[in-house]
Amino acid sequence: MIQHFLVHAALSVEALQPAASISVEPIAQEAFGQLAGQVDFGRVLRSVAMVLIGVPAVLLLTRWTRAAVGRKYSPQQGLVAAKVVLYPGILILLVSVLTELGFSLGPLLGAAGILGIAVGFASQTSVSNVISGFFLLGERPFQVDDFIQVGETVGRVISIDTLSVKLRTFDNRFVRIPNETIVKSQVTTITRFPIRRLDLDIGVAYKEDVVRVREVLLDVVTKNPKALMEPEPKVLFDGYGDSALELRLAVWAVRENFIQLKNSLLEEVKARFDEEGIEIPFPHRTLYSGLETDPFPVRVIPEPTQPEGDSIDERS
Repeated sequence: MIQHFLVHAALSVEALQPAASISVEPIAQEAFGQLAGQVDFGRVLRSVAMVLIGVPAVLLLTRWTRAAVGRKYSPQQGLVAAKVVLYPGILILLVSVLTELGFSLGPLLGAAGILGIAVGFASQTSVSNVISGFFLLGERPFQVDDFIQVGETVGRVISIDTLSVKLRTFDNRFVRIPNETIVKSQVTTITRFPIRRLDLDIGVAYKEDVVRVREVLLDVVTKNPKALMEPEPKVLFDGYGDSALELRLAVWAVRENFIQLKNSLLEEVKARFDEEGIEIPFPHRTLYSGLETDPFPVRVIPEPTQPEGDSIDERS
């Protein structure tokens, strides 16, 4: 019984194999022929050529625009001009390729509008950063290569992008700050103007003559080559401190020499005060144990001195 069943199954398989080979091949050939008839290989080749030529051309034109505008005006304006060339160039290239392939732009624009609404609700923070980036590019509170301070972060502006501003700090760290944060925060542009004023707070003892101290400070500033004489340096009497007369030395310098001037003046003022015998006071602390306990007994006992001969005898 089993042998009869196996023989019948084998005969059925042999009968089906020629039929399958005869029916599948014409169907595949017909489908491939229809697909080949629908696809215009000339359009495909032209579209590929447009992409291969258009993308490098747009990138090259973007780079050239940024360099040319940056040399003539400013690096920030060069960056803005490059984006104005890049984004429309990519969009025009994309539309041209789709049109060459035979796509209708009407349904695509409708679908893009619906997709844009959905993406807008899903990425409100990114959209806010983009809008804030346009405000920064238009208002220009700072430019590329400027030194700015945002909160406690101080660094040089590397780039002003659509979503964020990139900084490099003095200790060579990379900081990315979202555009929305910069628009909502207080931003200090340190290198906005060509010169800066250095303010040094200096305290002297109450016994010192303020007029004499002022003359010494101005003489130190006059001998420093990095200090500007116009605007005129000044010494202001700032007030009476807890343990010192508080003075403020205001000196102007070119922004490139600001750090060097500050460091050199601090060293020169200390050295000159030591030469002139001008005291720089510092706070003193007194230990007090409270009313419930007795104060700490403190006595100064001089070191006993022995005759030189006795010390020699003891050593021997």
